[in-house]
Amino acid sequence: MDIMVWFLVCIYFLALLYIFLYSLGQLHLAHKYLKSKDNQVDFSKQANQELPNVTVQLPVYNEKYVVERLIDCICKLDYPKEKLEIQVLDDSTDETVEIIANKVSFWKNEGIDIQHIQREIRTGFKAGALDYGLKICKGQFIAIFDADFLPESDFLQQTINAFQEDIGVVQTRWGHVNQDFSFLTKLQAFGLDAHFTVEQGGRNSAGSFINFNGTAGVWRKQAIEDGGGWQADTLTEDLDLSYRTQMSGWKFKFVESVVSPAELPVYMPSVKSQQFRWNKGGAECARKHLSSLWKQSLPFQTKFHATFHLLNSSIFISLLVAALVSVPLLILKTENEILKALFHISSVFFIGFMSVGYFYYLSAKRLKGKGAKKYFFKRFPVFLIVVMGLSLHNALAVLEGLLGFKSPFIRTPKFGVDAKEKNWQSNKYIRYEISWLTIGEGILACYFLIATFLGIYYNDYSLLLLHLMMTVGFFTVFFNSIKPIPKS
Repeated sequence: MDIMVWFLVCIYFLALLYIFLYSLGQLHLAHKYLKSKDNQVDFSKQANQELPNVTVQLPVYNEKYVVERLIDCICKLDYPKEKLEIQVLDDSTDETVEIIANKVSFWKNEGIDIQHIQREIRTGFKAGALDYGLKICKGQFIAIFDADFLPESDFLQQTINAFQEDIGVVQTRWGHVNQDFSFLTKLQAFGLDAHFTVEQGGRNSAGSFINFNGTAGVWRKQAIEDGGGWQADTLTEDLDLSYRTQMSGWKFKFVESVVSPAELPVYMPSVKSQQFRWNKGGAECARKHLSSLWKQSLPFQTKFHATFHLLNSSIFISLLVAALVSVPLLILKTENEILKALFHISSVFFIGFMSVGYFYYLSAKRLKGKGAKKYFFKRFPVFLIVVMGLSLHNALAVLEGLLGFKSPFIRTPKFGVDAKEKNWQSNKYIRYEISWLTIGEGILACYFLIATFLGIYYNDYSLLLLHLMMTVGFFTVFFNSIKPIPKS
């Protein structure tokens, strides 16, 4: 074989190897999760302890559709009024400002310590707003909620009681107020549920680093300061501060039994903008912290899981590269016995996909009980296909992050959707446009469709399932990205 063919073979095997190692990491987390116990807080042990002062921070930017229900929900938290402070950190530039002012005025008259805080210079996006509020807050503990969250009234009672002396953060599980709204919300809920059960719970059980998820958690103020405070040099300020704080010696605690409901994006461009921020931000944090992480005197297991945690989103690069390279290799191996043998060997790496399946099944079993099998087999194949269809979009986001390309913080618009009949099409924050990246997804759908027919033509079915799934995945993402918003 010539050098070019060997190059393609090496790239293909390296991509598969990374996917395999990633899968083993997920399998290990699943194993640790099985050994963990649900972190239900025991009120009886701490009933006589004096509750500390708490500040609730609500970072908001142009959220006219959800901000009223957010403020109402937070003001109804079951916590002593004299120990509770609420900061509405408002960076809005539209009518949201007036909506917040009226709602804050109402709750002030009800005796709630709530402030409408607006910065003169809106720098640093969410991180900048949180840092501004931190400098003037009264609380020893800081609870943070994004605009679409609706915590239960006992949220603070449960999370504050979960703190111990060495705990810097208590993170809760996200719920979903609109899980059954559409196939997109169902798939997002399926994926997030696995993160907020097996992944976070497994990491916590293993004593590995976990992350504050940006919302629905409580920080110890001292831990934020010891970690260096909020910084805006990555798109995921939450992951960034999480790693700086844990490397400074603080521990985090994930409490699965406390659920904080929130809204899921309801159309593909919103899903993409959220995925872009999460994946690029994760890669930026990897670039920022991996070197210092390995210099820490931490157990190898902790460093291993932390490395794959920070490089989590790089799985999209490996998936996309392996799939793209597999097509020319499919053609070349029809007349090359060495390539045929190598492809037989490579099938070992696909065992890793079974580990990923088990990872998600364990989450379904935890949350759905007896209906887990039906739920899993109904959701997982479709979820996997759509994830494959997002691989180009997410891989490019990761590459931008790893290479240090900077981009502005693009928020995910909220719709105030909690039922199927809720109108959302007239949302003023929707930006409908067809990007070159979307066109690229359409081209890749055709590319893998051709690969599917090539496999049939050559009577070689070894990659048929992969190419078919990539075809359907890219077509699904492409179609849902270009279809017009229906009129309300």
